[in-house]
Amino acid sequence: MRKLACAAIFLAAPALAQDGPGPNLVIDVAGETSGRIVIDMLPDVAPNHVDRITALADEGAYDGVAFHRVIEGFMAQTGDVQCAKAGASCPPGTGGSERPDIDAEFSDVPYDRGIVGMARAQNPNSANSQFFIMFQEGYFLNGQYTVVGRVIEGMDVVDSIKRGVGQSGAVQGTPDIMQTVTVVR
Repeated sequence: MRKLACAAIFLAAPALAQDGPGPNLVIDVAGETSGRIVIDMLPDVAPNHVDRITALADEGAYDGVAFHRVIEGFMAQTGDVQCAKAGASCPPGTGGSERPDIDAEFSDVPYDRGIVGMARAQNPNSANSQFFIMFQEGYFLNGQYTVVGRVIEGMDVVDSIKRGVGQSGAVQGTPDIMQTVTVVR
């Protein structure tokens, strides 16, 4: 009986059921690049961070947020719901959400290509809403930044996100944005 129930779920949502147990964060990207990124969130690894991201996505807070910091060969950062939307009065990357910061949830999941981690300030317990997606491995981040998920679809879209300039990776001109962000459970 259990196999039949699983088969019914697979038939109902084949694209996501085969790629990751979820919840899955579905990001529709718009700008110079466009396409869909699907992230398998890892609640067993970082439950508080996953709860925060999925809650903000459910509220629509991530819709229209720019990829504001994109460093070639390293990562693409987004998720600043206060300062990385068109018309914001603060510099992109300097904000978060109105919710309190989250204590670190470090794990032994390595920072491989496609891993999604939480951005933070100097304090390890300062993550809030911003996250980044790795273009390639960055093992120097292991145990320093909370891993929240992994890309299971759309790495080609991640690879084509508009790059920033200089060491900071600040995106000049019009950045690519997360047009809509939804959660599939």
